[in-house]
Amino acid sequence: MTAGVVRTRLTALLLVLGTTLGAALAVLGGSAGPAQAAASGGYRYWSFWESDGGAWTYATLGPASARPADGDVIGFRFSVSEDSRDSAKPRHPADSFGAVCGGTPAGAGAKRIAVVIDPGTAADAPEGERPPARRTACARTGADATAADALANVAKPLRYDSTALLCAISGYPDKGCGEQVSGREETPRSPTSATGAGSGEDDGGGPSAGLLVGLAAVFALGAAGVWQARRRRG
Repeated sequence: MTAGVVRTRLTALLLVLGTTLGAALAVLGGSAGPAQAAASGGYRYWSFWESDGGAWTYATLGPASARPADGDVIGFRFSVSEDSRDSAKPRHPADSFGAVCGGTPAGAGAKRIAVVIDPGTAADAPEGERPPARRTACARTGADATAADALANVAKPLRYDSTALLCAISGYPDKGCGEQVSGREETPRSPTSATGAGSGEDDGGGPSAGLLVGLAAVFALGAAGVWQARRRRG
C-alpha cells in the first residue's frame, strides 16, 4: 500500500470521526438544554424597583433602606425569577410621577412618592391564588420616610418574614414567602437577598462533552499511529 493511499484513508477516517463527534455533541447539547431548563428554578417574590426618570432599574437597597425623594417613582413587581438579571419589571411607565401624584399637593416637611404595584400574572401566582389588578398610588410621607414607609402608606397590610423579605402587599399572596420554584415542585425557602438564587444544577446524566472529545482524540491518535507504522514499513 502506497503512502498516498494510506494518507487518503487516514483523512477519510478523521473526517468520519469529526462528523461522529459533531453529531454526538449536538445530541448531547440538545438533551442537556431541556434537562437544565427543567432543573433550573427561581423564587416567587416581590421585587423592588426604582425609576431613573425614564426606565425601571432594579433597586440596590431594600425598601426598608432606600429613601426616595419627593417626586420619585418606585415600583414593586411580583413574579418568579432567578435573580435581578431576569426579574420582571413593573408593567407601568417609570416616568409616571405626574400621572400618579399630579393631584397631590406638596407640603412642608413632606414628600410625595409615586408607588406602582404590579402583582404579576396568573403564571406567577401561587397555586390556588389569583393576582389582583395592577394599581398606582401617591404616598405622602414624612421627609425621612423610606420606600417601605411609602408602600405601607398606600398598600396595607404588608407581610414580611424574619429576614425582612417582603412577602405580601395588600395581603397578596395569602401565604408563602420567597419560595423556590422548580418545574411544578415548590420548596418553601426564603432567599437571604432581594434577588434570591436559582438552583441551576444539571443532573441529566449521559456522557460529558469532555469524555466525547477525549475518545475522539484517542481514535485520532490511534489512526495516526497506524499510518506512521505503515509508512515506515512502506
